[in-house]
Amino acid sequence: MKVFITGICGFVGSVLARRIREAAPDTEIFGIDNLMRLGSESNRRLRQLGIRVFHGDIRNTSDVEGVEAADWLIDAAANPSVLAGIDSRSSTRQLVEHNLFGTVNLLEYCRRHSAGFVLLSTSRVYSIKQLSGLPLRVEGARFIPAFSEINSPGISSEGIAEEFPTTSPVSLYGATKLASEALALEYGEAFGFPVWIDRCGVLAGAGQFGTAEQGIFSYWLHAWRSKRTLRYIGFGGNGYQVRDAFHPDDLAALVWRQLQYRGLDRERICNIAGGAENALSLLELSHWCDDRFGKRQVVADFRERPFDIPWVVLDSRRAAALWNWTPARKLPSILEEIAQHAETHPDWLKLSEG
Repeated sequence: MKVFITGICGFVGSVLARRIREAAPDTEIFGIDNLMRLGSESNRRLRQLGIRVFHGDIRNTSDVEGVEAADWLIDAAANPSVLAGIDSRSSTRQLVEHNLFGTVNLLEYCRRHSAGFVLLSTSRVYSIKQLSGLPLRVEGARFIPAFSEINSPGISSEGIAEEFPTTSPVSLYGATKLASEALALEYGEAFGFPVWIDRCGVLAGAGQFGTAEQGIFSYWLHAWRSKRTLRYIGFGGNGYQVRDAFHPDDLAALVWRQLQYRGLDRERICNIAGGAENALSLLELSHWCDDRFGKRQVVADFRERPFDIPWVVLDSRRAAALWNWTPARKLPSILEEIAQHAETHPDWLKLSEG
């Protein structure tokens, strides 16, 4: 089998490459990365594992057309920030070119070579308005939806399922990923190649170049350890907002199973996440940091930002049914892994920020 990974030098792409190599040493793995993300240059050492790494950009048609044929393409290249296109780090055109027009180039590659396509999508395709409007109560140190009062499809105590509305607004970032999903499904149907779409929750683990709007768990621990100012933004400034997290090793285990199946008879879209058992509020995460690193104060910031959501926990039961997949790594072990990394790499945030 030959596997082509985009964004191969990123946090997720590099983990996928390593884990596929471990699962199947005879698999030929290669990929491209534009090395735009600070810190990604360090993952060129994948070459030491016999994994070929090329400098290229999926936005450039010629860069993708020049890649040799593969059996599968895993798209781990994206601008992953929900603030992309509205902050000062990237323009709207850069966001759309990377996350949508780049997908078109990859789908054309799959069409030419009859390669299967694995798209790493996001929980951010779910409606911000619908999620922000959920009735909530405070239980302990976190928000909990009042499930008995909710009539929306696709939500339960297990989390947000694939049937939950994806109506606008979902952010510019979410819209590019949702449009990419639709295109991928249509290309797969039209040209007969398998497409798997994995709507990922928050990924977390050692070596992640986390920022506050992307890898919040990694960012919070590194910032706590380095004594940076941390803020509970919005929702009363209490830190009750909740996210679940999972490890890229678990994502790799799922993707490897997907690469073994080229049938066209399964649901194409699955949520992939830590779920309710691996969820924490920011306040609870701070309590964990108190115990691990020592007590600190977190600033209450009452600003309300347009893309913030108070509670996001994904229901991955479809992945369990289709792929016999559940996350093996529990959140305490993931946090401890990040904590140890923070202790041995005290300047990690500076490296990821330049």
